[in-house]
Amino acid sequence: MLSKHNSIQRDQVEMIALDQLVPENHLVRKMEAAIDFSFIYDLVEETYSAVGRPSIDPVILIKLTFIQYTFGIRSMRQTIEELKTNMA
Repeated sequence: MLSKHNSIQRDQVEMIALDQLVPENHLVRKMEAAIDFSFIYDLVEETYSAVGRPSIDPVILIKLTFIQYTFGIRSMRQTIEELKTNMA
């Protein structure tokens, strides 16, 4: 049934978790379940300082590279743009 939406309906705020936007059978979910990335912290512990500004999480950096390789994206800049538009 076709109905007109009034402006009150469009101004409503809906709270959802990012997990709700990614399908259960998506490849990224399967990779996350299959690989335990926590070993990376031990490998890079000596290269990160305890003082200064907080750095980017090394696991995130590795996951970005992993996604870039898996989906055949040619540059890190393009990978970042893809991640902005694709919730998975």
